[in-house]
Amino acid sequence: MGITTFIASVIIFVIMRTLPGDIVGWILSGGGEAVHSAEVREALRNELGLNDPFVLQYLRWVYSMLTGGFGGKSLANGQQISDIVARQLPVTMLLASYASVLSVVIAVPLAAISALRWNRWPDYLARLITIPGQAIPSFLLALLFLLGLVIAFKWSPPIVYTHPWEDLWNHVQIVFLPVLLLAWESSSHIARVTRVHILEVLNEDYILLARAKGLPEQQVVLSHALRNALVPTITILGLQFGTLLSGTLILESIFGLPGLGRGLIQAALVRDFPVIQTLVTILVFLILTLNLIIDVIYGILDPRIHISPSSYTAGLHIPRGETRLK
Repeated sequence: MGITTFIASVIIFVIMRTLPGDIVGWILSGGGEAVHSAEVREALRNELGLNDPFVLQYLRWVYSMLTGGFGGKSLANGQQISDIVARQLPVTMLLASYASVLSVVIAVPLAAISALRWNRWPDYLARLITIPGQAIPSFLLALLFLLGLVIAFKWSPPIVYTHPWEDLWNHVQIVFLPVLLLAWESSSHIARVTRVHILEVLNEDYILLARAKGLPEQQVVLSHALRNALVPTITILGLQFGTLLSGTLILESIFGLPGLGRGLIQAALVRDFPVIQTLVTILVFLILTLNLIIDVIYGILDPRIHISPSSYTAGLHIPRGETRLK
């Protein structure tokens, strides 16, 4: 996990320094079009350390990360990046957590009902619900929903974000739509995958034995098939969490949520290198940590699955084919 995070930080460091654009011009002009002499621009570049060798700039950033400085200060406004992360990370984590929980609450029952009524109208209705969630981008749905609410009800979500412990009702109003849209997209994938795995499990010998004992079909699906089908579903949930985090990059800007996604876009527009490196590294670390948690959950859901100690070498997650059954 550590090596993967290191590689990701190196890649984003190289990419940001090869893209066109210069934060020095943005700082001197205050975001406008003012022109300054080459001497002034060069003096500011020296002050910000942008003329130092790339290796030195990267090592300076790594040292700040390792010592708790989260990359030092923002080049654009001089704020401590640790303060930026402390302000933005809770917003993104709350949004992704809400959407993840809602996705499971929607997807698992929908998949079970669809499997129970396979090729009947509940199954067709479930497919009709999940297809738009997979086919239509969430940012397009967000714009359509906002436009529809304004035209039909003369209402739009609040502009100023508040945490749930500050103003719960305002918080619910501003996160309701983005959470709903993220959950719709995520639950659509989860429901379809879970439905397929439930239908596969229903053909296993132990399911046939349960049916031969005279157990009701609902009990067979919920008590026997669903638990075994949840193991691959957990994998999809982990992958979808990464998708949720990427989805927040745009939705946070559309709905005015001051999270990591919005902060990352704003930093990228002005080439604020330290902020971009820190935020991307945090997102990568969160996704890798979630993958590790998912592997632990595997063993809880199915005790037959055993991850050998060699499965994690130097923090790297090897393919799931390396797992073995006891």
